[in-house]
Amino acid sequence: MRGDVQLLSADGASRGATPGDAVEPIDRIVTGADSGASMVLRDGTSLVVGPSSRLDLKQFHFDSTTQDGGMLVSLLRGSMRMITGLIGKTHPDAVRVETQTAVIGIRGTDFIVQVDGQP
Repeated sequence: MRGDVQLLSADGASRGATPGDAVEPIDRIVTGADSGASMVLRDGTSLVVGPSSRLDLKQFHFDSTTQDGGMLVSLLRGSMRMITGLIGKTHPDAVRVETQTAVIGIRGTDFIVQVDGQP
C-alpha cells in the first residue's frame, strides 16, 4: 500500500486501509492521486490497483480443497493489474473483469486494464 487508500463497504462506510486489512466481496478500493494498493486473494490472484482508481470486488469465492471458485471485479476508474491465481488456472471461465463499456473473460494470465471515466 502506498499513499491514500480507502475501503468503502457495501453500506457506504469508509475507512482508511492499512497493510493486512481484509477486503470483503462488495468492498470498493479507492486510491488517491499518488497512491496504490496491492492485494493477494486466497487463490493466489494478485491485484494491483493504480493511482486515482476505483475498483469494486463484486464477487469472490474459493474452496481451497476443490480449487473451485469464481471472481468478478469491476474497474470503475483508473488502472488495475491482475495476475490470476488458481481460479484462473483451473476455472478460467469463472474470472471476469467489468468496466463501464466491456466485460472481459480471463483465460489465466497477467494483464493490465485501464479505464478513463467517472465512477
